[in-house]
Amino acid sequence: MAGVELRQLRYFVAVAEELNFGRAAQRLLIAGPSLSQQIKALERDLGVRLFDRDRRSVSLTPAGSALLPHTRALLERADDLQRRARRLSGSEPVRLGYVNWLPADLIARTSAVAQVHIDAWVAPSHSQAARVADGSLDLAVCWVRTEDLEQRNLRARLIGADRLHAVATGNDTGEVAAGDTVVLLDDDITSWSSWNVYAEQLAKDTGARALHISDGGVTGPAFFDHVRRSGRPVINSPKGQTTPLPPDLVQRPVVTPQVHWTWSLVWRRSEVRTAVLAVVDALCDGVGDLGIHGPDVWLPDGDPYRR
Repeated sequence: MAGVELRQLRYFVAVAEELNFGRAAQRLLIAGPSLSQQIKALERDLGVRLFDRDRRSVSLTPAGSALLPHTRALLERADDLQRRARRLSGSEPVRLGYVNWLPADLIARTSAVAQVHIDAWVAPSHSQAARVADGSLDLAVCWVRTEDLEQRNLRARLIGADRLHAVATGNDTGEVAAGDTVVLLDDDITSWSSWNVYAEQLAKDTGARALHISDGGVTGPAFFDHVRRSGRPVINSPKGQTTPLPPDLVQRPVVTPQVHWTWSLVWRRSEVRTAVLAVVDALCDGVGDLGIHGPDVWLPDGDPYRR
């Protein structure tokens, strides 16, 4: 056990939760081969095999399953020790999580009030809100509904908004009615829970055609393939807002209504720390309504900023 590092234990937990070395490596922001080597080193130091793995699947061994809860508990104690040490030193940072968007001037706006640590684990909105609720994060930029805030005992303020557009084949870059578009819903509810709730409401309210997929094609190259096959413009998700389009596709504004997605900064209702609340004010004061209260704007039921 002398050679076991906390870093390796975090890697073990990530692989155990993902059951996929590629996804775990992306989550941990390390190269796949390095992750595999670290897991092998951990298994060697512990003297047990943690995973059964072949070219198609990864699963926990009985030993891995037995050690996983103890490893999580050990990491929680280590994290608690670090937090206590930071509080004693007066330098505990404000931990901020996000999905895929942050204000470009975040550090400039917060540097005078607190040290902000941007969490490296990029996760879906519902996951980040849950992490704030359980204390793993102090703040998160994510999409939430009023019911999410009530259930998780959170507060929220508007920090950003995206007007979503459609992506289409052909050369027509003119406006397209929301009812003439397609909206994708992915069967992977672990990754796309928030988007699916939003997209289902969008289809119901506007008449857009809901298309169920199972390939993660809400974003990325698979999304562009769906556009090419759909025969209709496809609504782009917030995660694809800044992705460059292939030369055979075009962007089209969506109207009647204009489709908007809001970003909230969320924190715990019980939060009393001055640094956390100061970061909220620094990031949200002066934001305004970001165009989401116009006469032809659509926001889903339950959006905290819907009027």
